[in-house]
Amino acid sequence: MCGIAGFTGNSNDKLLDKMLNSILYRGPDDCGKYIKKDEINLCHSRLSIIDLKTGKQPLETSNCIIIFNGEIYNYIELRTDLENKGYVFKTKSDTETIVACYEIYGLEFLHKLNGMFAFAIYDKIKKKLIISNDPFSIKPIYYTIIKNEIIFGSSIKAITAHPNFIKKLNKKALRETIQFRYSLSGETLFQNIKKIKSGETIIWDNNKKSLRKFFYN
Repeated sequence: MCGIAGFTGNSNDKLLDKMLNSILYRGPDDCGKYIKKDEINLCHSRLSIIDLKTGKQPLETSNCIIIFNGEIYNYIELRTDLENKGYVFKTKSDTETIVACYEIYGLEFLHKLNGMFAFAIYDKIKKKLIISNDPFSIKPIYYTIIKNEIIFGSSIKAITAHPNFIKKLNKKALRETIQFRYSLSGETLFQNIKKIKSGETIIWDNNKKSLRKFFYN
């Protein structure tokens, strides 16, 4: 497995390092960061499975940047289709296949993916952050919104590492977890930290500082 995390707003390299350190256990083989000054901050810890040499993340194209945890089972078929449409790949990774699908098909690309995944794509042109989870929520991804900025990560620890997050117990989720061993409402044990649901995608507009959600499956 890999780990992903990030936040919008003011650049803070030390904070990004702190968030990265909280997810390093998820991917011991490599790690990387991407900072677009006072706009987007992303980090990734990698467990290398596909494209060991050139599959480093974050992966950047001319229009987008992506961090990804999971595996796309049909990436070879998708790659062939995208190459036939004129897309030129720089790597052999399934990660690049995701972002290539987005650039060619827009949000319809979600219906083409077969796999287990949690990923974040930042569209540098539209200034939008797209975070998506697979239909079975195999790879967890969490987020919160504080002071008109979004913070997210594969681990809740990545979010609680942010200095603007104030830890408060979610008593409702605690009661449900004690009684049923999980939260019936799908809430986390921290107030204001939400888990992206199965088959859910959220889009953060970094200009308008607004959030949109939808289910694609």
